Amino acid sequence: MNGLKVTVLMVTLVLLFMAVGYLVGGQRGMILAFLLACVMNFLSYWYSDRIVISMYRARQIFEADHPRLYRIVKEVATVRALLPMPKVYIVPSKAPNAFATGRDAEHASVAVTEGLLEILTDDELKGVIGHEIAHIQNKDLLIGTIVATFAGAIGILAAIARWGAIFGGYSRDDNRGGGIGLLVAAIVAPLVAMLIQFAISRQREYKADAESGRLTGKYRELASALEKLHQSPVRLKLDQRPATAHLMIAKPLSGRGLSGLFSTHPPVEKRVERLRRMMQDSTYQGYVS
Repeated sequence: MNGLKVTVLMVTLVLLFMAVGYLVGGQRGMILAFLLACVMNFLSYWYSDRIVISMYRARQIFEADHPRLYRIVKEVATVRALLPMPKVYIVPSKAPNAFATGRDAEHASVAVTEGLLEILTDDELKGVIGHEIAHIQNKDLLIGTIVATFAGAIGILAAIARWGAIFGGYSRDDNRGGGIGLLVAAIVAPLVAMLIQFAISRQREYKADAESGRLTGKYRELASALEKLHQSPVRLKLDQRPATAHLMIAKPLSGRGLSGLFSTHPPVEKRVERLRRMMQDSTYQGYVS
Protein backbone atom coordinates (compact mmCIF):
# COMPACT_ATOMS: atom_id res chain seq x y z
CA MET A 1 0.00 0.00 0.00
CA ASN A 2 2.83 2.41 0.76
CA GLY A 3 4.27 1.79 -2.71
CA LEU A 4 0.91 2.73 -4.21
CA LYS A 5 0.72 5.81 -1.97
CA VAL A 6 4.17 6.93 -3.12
CA THR A 7 3.21 6.49 -6.77
CA VAL A 8 -0.09 8.39 -6.41
CA LEU A 9 1.61 11.11 -4.39
CA MET A 10 4.41 11.58 -6.90
CA VAL A 11 1.98 11.73 -9.85
CA THR A 12 -0.27 14.21 -8.00
CA LEU A 13 2.59 16.49 -7.07
CA VAL A 14 4.11 16.33 -10.56
CA LEU A 15 0.75 17.35 -12.07
CA LEU A 16 0.39 20.17 -9.54
CA PHE A 17 3.93 21.26 -10.26
CA MET A 18 3.25 21.28 -14.01
CA ALA A 19 0.04 23.25 -13.52
CA VAL A 20 1.88 25.93 -11.57
CA GLY A 21 4.62 25.94 -14.20
CA TYR A 22 2.00 26.47 -16.92
CA LEU A 23 0.40 29.39 -15.07
CA VAL A 24 3.79 30.94 -14.43
CA GLY A 25 5.37 30.38 -17.85
CA GLY A 26 2.84 28.92 -20.26
CA GLN A 27 3.74 25.79 -22.22
CA ARG A 28 7.45 26.37 -21.80
CA GLY A 29 6.94 26.78 -18.06
CA MET A 30 4.98 23.52 -17.90
CA ILE A 31 7.72 21.61 -19.75
CA LEU A 32 10.42 23.07 -17.50
CA ALA A 33 8.35 22.23 -14.41
CA PHE A 34 7.94 18.64 -15.63
CA LEU A 35 11.68 18.26 -16.20
CA LEU A 36 12.40 19.80 -12.82
CA ALA A 37 9.87 17.45 -11.18
CA CYS A 38 11.64 14.45 -12.73
CA VAL A 39 14.97 15.65 -11.37
CA MET A 40 13.42 16.25 -7.95
CA ASN A 41 11.90 12.76 -7.88
CA PHE A 42 15.29 11.28 -8.68
CA LEU A 43 17.05 13.33 -6.00
CA SER A 44 14.30 12.67 -3.44
CA TYR A 45 14.58 8.93 -3.89
CA TRP A 46 18.35 8.58 -3.93
CA TYR A 47 19.60 11.49 -1.83
CA SER A 48 16.73 12.44 0.49
CA ASP A 49 18.56 11.56 3.70
CA ARG A 50 21.66 13.57 2.74
CA ILE A 51 19.58 16.59 1.73
CA VAL A 52 17.61 16.75 4.98
CA ILE A 53 20.60 15.95 7.20
CA SER A 54 22.73 18.66 5.57
CA MET A 55 19.85 21.13 5.88
CA TYR A 56 20.10 20.88 9.68
CA ARG A 57 23.90 20.68 9.80
CA ALA A 58 23.63 17.39 11.70
CA ARG A 59 26.76 15.43 12.53
CA GLN A 60 26.92 11.65 12.42
CA ILE A 61 27.85 9.95 15.68
CA PHE A 62 28.99 6.48 16.66
CA GLU A 63 28.91 4.63 19.96
CA ALA A 64 32.18 6.12 21.16
CA ASP A 65 30.91 9.64 20.44
CA HIS A 66 27.60 9.38 22.33
CA PRO A 67 27.10 5.94 23.96
CA ARG A 68 23.70 6.78 25.47
CA LEU A 69 21.99 7.77 22.22
CA TYR A 70 23.71 5.20 20.01
CA ARG A 71 22.89 2.26 22.28
CA ILE A 72 19.23 3.25 22.59
CA VAL A 73 18.88 3.54 18.80
CA LYS A 74 20.65 0.21 18.36
CA GLU A 75 18.43 -1.55 20.90
CA VAL A 76 15.15 -0.24 19.50
CA ALA A 77 16.11 -0.68 15.84
CA THR A 78 17.95 -3.99 15.80
CA VAL A 79 16.61 -5.81 18.88
CA ARG A 80 13.03 -4.57 19.16
CA ALA A 81 12.11 -3.78 15.54
CA LEU A 82 14.55 -6.24 13.88
CA LEU A 83 15.67 -3.58 11.40
CA PRO A 84 19.15 -2.69 10.11
CA MET A 85 21.01 -0.17 12.25
CA PRO A 86 20.23 3.32 10.93
CA LYS A 87 22.79 6.10 10.85
CA VAL A 88 22.60 8.28 13.94
CA TYR A 89 22.93 12.07 13.91
CA ILE A 90 22.84 14.93 16.40
CA VAL A 91 21.46 18.31 15.30
CA PRO A 92 23.23 21.32 16.86
CA SER A 93 20.11 22.99 18.23
CA LYS A 94 18.71 23.61 21.72
CA ALA A 95 15.18 23.09 20.39
CA PRO A 96 14.07 19.59 21.46
CA ASN A 97 12.98 17.54 18.46
CA ALA A 98 13.79 14.45 16.39
CA PHE A 99 13.20 13.05 12.93
CA ALA A 100 13.98 10.11 10.66
CA THR A 101 14.79 10.27 6.97
CA GLY A 102 15.94 8.05 4.10
CA ARG A 103 14.35 6.04 1.29
CA ASP A 104 14.07 2.67 3.10
CA ALA A 105 15.20 0.71 6.15
CA GLU A 106 18.60 -0.04 4.58
CA HIS A 107 19.27 3.66 3.97
CA ALA A 108 17.65 5.27 7.00
CA SER A 109 18.92 7.91 9.39
CA VAL A 110 17.68 9.01 12.82
CA ALA A 111 18.51 12.50 14.07
CA VAL A 112 17.86 14.15 17.42
CA THR A 113 18.70 17.63 18.63
CA GLU A 114 21.06 18.50 21.46
CA GLY A 115 18.13 20.07 23.27
CA LEU A 116 16.16 16.82 23.20
CA LEU A 117 19.06 14.88 24.70
CA GLU A 118 19.30 17.41 27.52
CA ILE A 119 15.69 17.31 28.72
CA LEU A 120 14.64 13.65 28.30
CA THR A 121 15.29 10.69 30.58
CA ASP A 122 16.57 7.46 29.05
CA ASP A 123 13.08 5.93 28.99
CA GLU A 124 11.58 9.06 27.41
CA LEU A 125 14.35 9.07 24.82
CA LYS A 126 13.64 5.41 24.11
CA GLY A 127 9.99 6.26 23.47
CA VAL A 128 10.97 9.03 21.05
CA ILE A 129 13.47 6.81 19.24
CA GLY A 130 10.77 4.14 19.05
CA HIS A 131 8.53 6.66 17.29
CA GLU A 132 11.21 7.39 14.69
CA ILE A 133 12.03 3.71 14.21
CA ALA A 134 8.30 3.10 13.71
CA HIS A 135 8.35 5.58 10.81
CA ILE A 136 11.17 3.51 9.28
CA GLN A 137 9.32 0.26 9.94
CA ASN A 138 6.09 1.64 8.47
CA LYS A 139 7.98 2.83 5.35
CA ASP A 140 6.91 6.43 5.92
CA LEU A 141 10.28 8.00 5.16
CA LEU A 142 10.11 8.21 1.37
CA ILE A 143 6.58 9.62 1.43
CA GLY A 144 7.54 12.28 3.94
CA THR A 145 10.67 13.29 2.05
CA ILE A 146 8.88 13.52 -1.30
CA VAL A 147 6.23 15.73 0.28
CA ALA A 148 8.92 17.92 1.84
CA THR A 149 10.79 18.28 -1.45
CA PHE A 150 7.73 19.17 -3.50
CA ALA A 151 6.22 21.44 -0.84
CA GLY A 152 9.43 23.44 -0.79
CA ALA A 153 9.65 23.57 -4.59
CA ILE A 154 6.00 24.58 -4.96
CA GLY A 155 6.64 27.35 -2.47
CA ILE A 156 9.44 28.63 -4.70
CA LEU A 157 7.21 28.50 -7.79
CA ALA A 158 4.44 30.31 -5.90
CA ALA A 159 6.90 33.05 -4.94
CA ILE A 160 7.89 33.40 -8.60
CA ALA A 161 4.20 33.60 -9.50
CA ARG A 162 3.61 36.35 -6.93
CA TRP A 163 6.43 38.48 -8.30
CA GLY A 164 5.26 37.77 -11.84
CA ALA A 165 1.76 38.98 -10.95
CA ILE A 166 3.10 42.09 -9.23
CA PHE A 167 5.40 43.11 -12.08
CA GLY A 168 3.39 41.69 -14.99
CA GLY A 169 6.20 39.34 -15.81
CA TYR A 170 4.43 37.38 -18.57
CA SER A 171 2.23 38.37 -21.47
CA ARG A 172 -0.98 36.55 -22.38
CA ASP A 173 0.84 34.94 -25.32
CA ASP A 174 3.24 33.25 -22.94
CA ASN A 175 0.79 32.63 -20.13
CA ARG A 176 -2.85 31.98 -20.94
CA GLY A 177 -3.88 32.71 -17.37
CA GLY A 178 -2.42 36.21 -17.42
CA GLY A 179 -2.12 38.05 -14.13
CA ILE A 180 -5.14 36.24 -12.71
CA GLY A 181 -3.52 32.89 -13.44
CA LEU A 182 -0.37 33.97 -11.66
CA LEU A 183 -2.36 35.06 -8.62
CA VAL A 184 -4.19 31.72 -8.59
CA ALA A 185 -0.87 29.89 -8.75
CA ALA A 186 0.56 32.04 -5.96
CA ILE A 187 -2.39 31.41 -3.63
CA VAL A 188 -3.77 27.98 -4.47
CA ALA A 189 -0.61 25.93 -5.11
CA PRO A 190 0.91 26.34 -1.62
CA LEU A 191 -2.47 25.58 -0.03
CA VAL A 192 -2.83 22.36 -2.01
CA ALA A 193 0.72 21.34 -1.13
CA MET A 194 0.02 22.03 2.56
CA LEU A 195 -3.21 20.03 2.51
CA ILE A 196 -1.37 17.04 1.04
CA GLN A 197 1.31 17.49 3.67
CA PHE A 198 -1.18 17.65 6.53
CA ALA A 199 -3.37 14.77 5.37
CA ILE A 200 -0.38 12.45 5.20
CA SER A 201 1.33 13.61 8.39
CA ARG A 202 -1.35 13.43 11.08
CA GLN A 203 -2.29 9.76 10.71
CA ARG A 204 1.37 8.82 10.35
CA GLU A 205 2.10 10.43 13.72
CA TYR A 206 -0.69 8.57 15.52
CA LYS A 207 0.43 5.28 14.00
CA ALA A 208 4.10 5.86 14.90
CA ASP A 209 3.14 6.73 18.50
CA ALA A 210 1.22 3.46 18.82
CA GLU A 211 4.01 1.43 17.23
CA SER A 212 6.60 3.02 19.52
CA GLY A 213 4.58 1.92 22.53
CA ARG A 214 4.31 -1.59 21.15
CA LEU A 215 8.04 -1.81 20.39
CA THR A 216 9.39 -0.30 23.59
CA GLY A 217 6.55 -0.53 26.12
CA LYS A 218 7.20 3.15 26.92
CA TYR A 219 3.70 4.55 26.38
CA ARG A 220 3.84 6.73 29.50
CA GLU A 221 7.37 7.90 28.80
CA LEU A 222 6.62 8.86 25.18
CA ALA A 223 3.58 10.82 26.38
CA SER A 224 5.80 12.59 28.93
CA ALA A 225 8.40 13.35 26.24
CA LEU A 226 5.75 14.83 23.92
CA GLU A 227 4.52 17.08 26.73
CA LYS A 228 8.07 18.27 27.39
CA LEU A 229 8.65 19.01 23.72
CA HIS A 230 5.32 20.82 23.48
CA GLN A 231 6.03 22.97 26.53
CA SER A 232 9.57 23.87 25.54
CA PRO A 233 9.96 27.61 24.89
CA VAL A 234 12.58 26.88 22.21
CA ARG A 235 11.57 25.95 18.65
CA LEU A 236 13.55 24.92 15.60
CA LYS A 237 13.91 27.87 13.24
CA LEU A 238 11.66 26.45 10.55
CA ASP A 239 9.28 29.32 9.91
CA GLN A 240 11.15 30.14 6.71
CA ARG A 241 11.16 26.51 5.51
CA PRO A 242 8.02 24.81 6.80
CA ALA A 243 8.21 22.13 4.09
CA THR A 244 10.15 19.86 6.49
CA ALA A 245 7.94 20.45 9.54
CA HIS A 246 6.04 17.17 9.07
CA LEU A 247 9.26 15.17 9.43
CA MET A 248 9.62 16.13 13.11
CA ILE A 249 8.19 14.19 16.03
CA ALA A 250 6.69 17.39 17.47
CA LYS A 251 5.32 20.47 15.74
CA PRO A 252 8.36 22.74 15.32
CA LEU A 253 6.74 25.95 14.05
CA SER A 254 5.94 28.85 16.31
CA GLY A 255 2.66 29.98 14.73
CA ARG A 256 -0.34 30.66 16.93
CA GLY A 257 -4.08 31.18 16.53
CA LEU A 258 -5.42 29.47 13.41
CA SER A 259 -2.15 27.62 12.88
CA GLY A 260 -3.60 24.62 14.71
CA LEU A 261 -6.06 24.12 11.86
CA PHE A 262 -3.16 23.78 9.43
CA SER A 263 -0.74 21.85 11.61
CA THR A 264 1.31 18.97 10.25
CA HIS A 265 0.87 17.24 13.62
CA PRO A 266 -2.21 16.21 15.59
CA PRO A 267 -2.73 18.08 18.90
CA VAL A 268 -0.30 16.93 21.58
CA GLU A 269 -3.20 16.54 24.02
CA LYS A 270 -4.85 13.97 21.75
CA ARG A 271 -1.60 12.09 21.20
CA VAL A 272 -0.97 11.94 24.95
CA GLU A 273 -4.54 10.84 25.62
CA ARG A 274 -4.26 8.03 23.08
CA LEU A 275 -0.92 6.88 24.46
CA ARG A 276 -2.27 6.73 28.02
CA ARG A 277 -5.31 4.81 26.86
CA MET A 278 -3.09 2.33 25.02
CA MET A 279 -0.86 2.06 28.10
CA GLN A 280 -3.88 1.07 30.21
CA ASP A 281 -4.96 -1.50 27.64
CA SER A 282 -1.49 -2.99 27.31
CA THR A 283 -0.97 -3.04 31.08
CA TYR A 284 -4.20 -4.95 31.47
CA GLN A 285 -3.00 -7.44 28.86
CA GLY A 286 0.46 -7.66 30.42
CA TYR A 287 2.46 -6.13 27.55
CA VAL A 288 4.19 -3.16 29.16
CA SER A 289 7.85 -3.78 30.00
